[in-house]
Formats: sequence, C-alpha cells, structure tokens
Amino acid sequence: MKYIVTSALPYANGKLHVGHVAGAYLPADIFVRYLRLKGEDVIYICGTDEHGTPISISADKEGVQPIDVVNRYHDSIKAAFDGIGIEFDNFSGTARPEHYELAQEFFSDLYANSHIVAKTTMQFYCQHDARYLPDRYVEGICPKCDSPGARGDQCDKCGQTYETTLLKSPKCKICGNEPQIRETKHWFIQLAHFTDQLKAWIAQKDYWKENVRNLMLNLLEQGLIERSITRDLSWGVPVPLPDTEGKVLYVWFEAPIGYISSTVEWAKKMGKPELWKDYWLDPDTRLIHFIGKDNIIFHALIWPAVLMGQNTPYCLPHDIPANEFMNLEGEKISTSLNWAIWVDEFVQDFDGEYLRYYLAANAPERQDADFNFKDFQLKINGELNNVLGNLGHRVFSFAALNFASIIEQVSLDEAAQAVLTQADSTMAEIASSYEDYQVKRNTRLIMDMARSGNRYFEEQKPWLNIKTDREKVKQTLWVCAALLQRISVALSPILPKHMKALRQMMSLPDLLSWDDAFVQRDFRLGEFKPLLSKIEDEAIQAQLDKLHAKAKNKPQKTYEPVKEQITFEQFSALDLRLAKVLEAAPVPKTDKLLHLKVDLGFEQRELVAGIAQTYKAEELIGKTVTMLVNLEPRKIRGILSNGMILAAHDEDGLHVVLSDGGSPGAPVQ
Repeated sequence: MKYIVTSALPYANGKLHVGHVAGAYLPADIFVRYLRLKGEDVIYICGTDEHGTPISISADKEGVQPIDVVNRYHDSIKAAFDGIGIEFDNFSGTARPEHYELAQEFFSDLYANSHIVAKTTMQFYCQHDARYLPDRYVEGICPKCDSPGARGDQCDKCGQTYETTLLKSPKCKICGNEPQIRETKHWFIQLAHFTDQLKAWIAQKDYWKENVRNLMLNLLEQGLIERSITRDLSWGVPVPLPDTEGKVLYVWFEAPIGYISSTVEWAKKMGKPELWKDYWLDPDTRLIHFIGKDNIIFHALIWPAVLMGQNTPYCLPHDIPANEFMNLEGEKISTSLNWAIWVDEFVQDFDGEYLRYYLAANAPERQDADFNFKDFQLKINGELNNVLGNLGHRVFSFAALNFASIIEQVSLDEAAQAVLTQADSTMAEIASSYEDYQVKRNTRLIMDMARSGNRYFEEQKPWLNIKTDREKVKQTLWVCAALLQRISVALSPILPKHMKALRQMMSLPDLLSWDDAFVQRDFRLGEFKPLLSKIEDEAIQAQLDKLHAKAKNKPQKTYEPVKEQITFEQFSALDLRLAKVLEAAPVPKTDKLLHLKVDLGFEQRELVAGIAQTYKAEELIGKTVTMLVNLEPRKIRGILSNGMILAAHDEDGLHVVLSDGGSPGAPVQ
C-alpha cells in the first residue's frame, strides 16, 4: 500500500501561526511518522500557494515583484516548519516551471473534453491603472448591510458574499479612483458534468468524517453550479489558449495541482523523474488531504471533479481529515489585528516540541479549540514534566544508584504482568487512534501509561525493598523501563526529538519501528539528564504581555449585562438536550434563517434558527448541537419551529454551542 499525504498549501503572503499548524500540518506530520513506524510506503508533500490577488496587492504596495513577496514568505514558512519538526518529503511552490506546465495541462484536458466553456462577464475596470480589477482589488460599501470597507465579493462585517459588481461606491485599492464596469471574457468549469460520478464515488466513503461526507452529498443534491476558472491578472499561470494575454488560471483551481507538481519535483530530486507516477497513477494509492474545515468543499468535491476530468488517470482522494479552528485566549485568531502566535517567534522562546505536544493535546479535531498560555504551561509542566519526566528520572536515578545503571529482565509476578498487559492494550488503542487521526486522544492514553508507571513505582516502594528484596526491586525497575520503551515509540510521532533522547538514555536504537516497543531486553542506561524542563510563570506572563502589546489597537470587548437571578426550580424547568443535525437548508426569501431537521434520539424534529449569516447550511449537517426541547412551538415563515438551538453572540456573530461527544437525546445538566 502506498500513501500520499498532503497538507493544504500555506499561502505565501504571510507568516505561519499556531492555528495553521494545529489544523493541517501537525496532524499530517504525526500521521506520516506513525505510518513510517508501521513500515508503510508514504510520502508527505506540500509547498506554498504562490499566486492570487493578495500577493499581487502586497507586491504593488511594496513596489516589488510578486516573486519577491513569494520567496520571502516561502522561506519564512519553511523555517517555521523546521522549527517545530514538520518534515516534508518535498516542500515546493506553485510559481515553478513544473507547476506551470502541469496546471496548463490540467486546463487543456478539461477544455478538450468540453468541461470548460467561455463566457462574457461584467467586471470592474480601472481606467487610471488600465487593468481589470479582481474582487480583492476593489472595496466599497456592502450591498447587504451597508458597512463600509467591504471587500470586492465578501463583507467581513456581515459575512455575506455577493457579485462584485453589486458593491456600492466601489474604489480601486491601488489608486483610489472609482472603476467602471466593463465586459470581459472568462472560462468556467462545468462541475455539474461530474455529478453522477461524484455521487457514486462519495457513496463509497462511509469511513469519512460524517460532517464531510454529509456536506458533499447535500451539495450534490442541491446541484452543482459552474465556477470561474480564470482571472484578469498579470501574476499567475497563463491560460493556455490563443489571445488570452492578461488571463491567468484562478488560484483555487491551480493550487491543488501543486500536490502533484511538488511530487514531480520530489521525483526529480530523487534522481528518478518517473517515480511520482508510482504514487499518483496507482488507483490503490491512499491519497490523504489534511485541511481546515474551510477547505472541505474544494478538496472533497471540486478537486476530485477536476481530477476526474483529466486524460491522465490520477488517483482520487482516499480521505480528507478536516479539522476545526484554533482560537487564541478565547478569541478568533486575527492576522490583521496581530492577534496571533507566530511560529517563528514562538520557537525563539520555547522548545518547538512543546508546541507540538500542546497542539496535539488540544487538537481541534471535533470542534474549535483554544490556545491558552496558562493551559499550555499546565500541560507542559503537569503532564510532560511531572508525569513522564518524573517517571524517567526516578527509574534511571534509582537504577544508577543501586544497579550500576543496568536494568535486567526478570520473571514477573501477577501484578507486574497486569501492568504490562494493560499497557499493551493501550498501545493497541493508540495505534487505532493514530490511524483514525485522533492525536488528542493519544496524548491522554500515552500519559496514562506514564501515570501507571508512576503509580506502580509508588505501590512497589523500591526504596524500602532495596534492603530486603533486590529481586523485587529489579522487577519494579524493569516494568517501568518497559513502559518507558513503549512510550518512546508511541509518543515519537508527536515528540520525535525528545523520544529519540529518551531512547538514547536507555541505549535503545535510534531507528525504530512500532514493534520495537515490545522487544524483551535488558536495559543498559547511558548518560541521563532531565528529559524536559518546566516553564516558569515569568515566561508565560512575558508571552501574554507581548501578545497584548502587539494587538494594542485591538478593539476592547464589550459584554451584555448579567440578567436577573432565577431560582434553581426555574432553571430545572428548561429541558436541554443534545441534538444531531440531519438536514439544513436556507429558509426561502430570508438572509438570516435556516430550516433544520434534528435527531433527538427518541424522535426527530424541525425548527428554524436565525444563524444563516454566520453558518452555511451545509456546515451544520452532522454536527451535534445543544437544544432547548420544551419551548412552546411556533410558526416561523410557515414552518412549525419545535425547539431552539443554543448559540452565543458576540461582535463576530453567532456561535452555535456544539457538543464534544454525547449521543442525541442526552440531557444537558
């Protein structure tokens, strides 16, 4: 079995922050490292996404060429990855000859197979700059909520999207003049051509995350629309047709092709230019895309359609682990407000693997997670140091003092064997969780093994038995060392550097496989020193001060006043239950309402929720929400709404209260 693992291409117009790492890169790196422990044939492919309007805008503002912006951020992003041990087989970029050639081939195949058609559209044109303006080159007043500063095709204030030409009082972002609306020619991919093929393909993906699969099936039922595949821009992959000067391939279309072009580049570097075909042209290859939830539609629907339209039989995605978002100190990460933790700065102050551990232990796998500096300190000090570090220190130091740093294998009594039997059962759970991309669960399971070692050491009291029963002490030390050996393998995908150091202290081989965790051996300890170090309060406070200082222009939060107290009996009258969203659709002729069908376990209900300006209908399908079920039903736009789902409201909009586990119908207490 061959694997191609990819992470969403980071955009080469900014630095890497912890939200990026938590969503797409660390989970992929951990998965790849696990596969290699199991002896699988896997390549991890990535690169920077190097075209598009934001890069052109940045270059125009700085008075440099777009490639200068690209190279700067490509190097910065790669250095940040290196700082936290993210290891790609190849880290390329989309502004390279291999990519241009392949992207144009993709367009040409779709065009020759009649999946692309040309159309005349209306677009803003700036007479002053003598250029057509893509949506991000224009800003004005939102046609939906009348907020100023709206981008060309989307308003950040209300979250609505719209046709660019509907923008009120439009201004060119380059010169500030008001643009005209002119005709221009563009090419559109006919996604509806692939509807039946996509339905048959997705029907086989019963192992996908439920939210991803249901979202795609819902969109296919609604019907696919054509999508523009070109733009009027000077920076990008030129459209490979006659008389198309100034036309480039839209970045959404050509960026995923970077997965393949990066693999082509990798094969050339390996001295085997055709090697990439062994992976991409093998229908049994498992192509796995690690992405954030905002990229689901592109990777699970549009990208497969593009692949299906090729003359070359590329393998299709096997799985698409789509993670939720990482927030920061209770608020959304905002690069424009500098409310972010930049990876390159973070690794100057902390060990990069501490970030790996915290993001793994706090992974946004099922719902949004929050990066909290004090919680970060607690995880590193309370788990890595006080649990794992403590186990290693007490075992190694006791063996050095009493047995010349040699821990001999001995026969085990029933209690000792029970400890290892439980550990082996846990190792099987860990393997299953890695295969299912559940790194958060694995940090808990691995720490549980370390806790069992500390507990066993305490129960056996070797400091007392050393005087009367040295054989029993040998057993205690060997069981704990055997646990550490298992941990050194199980935790290595998450903490490769520190687990390598642990193995060196135990004189274990650096090159390891999953099976190495269970080898029966004597342990001859080498030089040992503290495996980890604690993070002091001063270091955490310095980070918080730095974060707030950088974001000093960030608007202050305001809060609604607390309502009058109620009695416990009044609260008890509220019947709150978990409900799974089965179906979701916009309520016709409204901007704010969604029509939901939910499963309460004991029955299904329909209701109307005023959350459409924050959530798209397809985003909620498969989610488990919190619902007030004993609210008196009432008709809303002709729909009998039988219940109310809970949502929080702040300046960013509504946030539905999602459950991290639990079955439909479970009471919320």
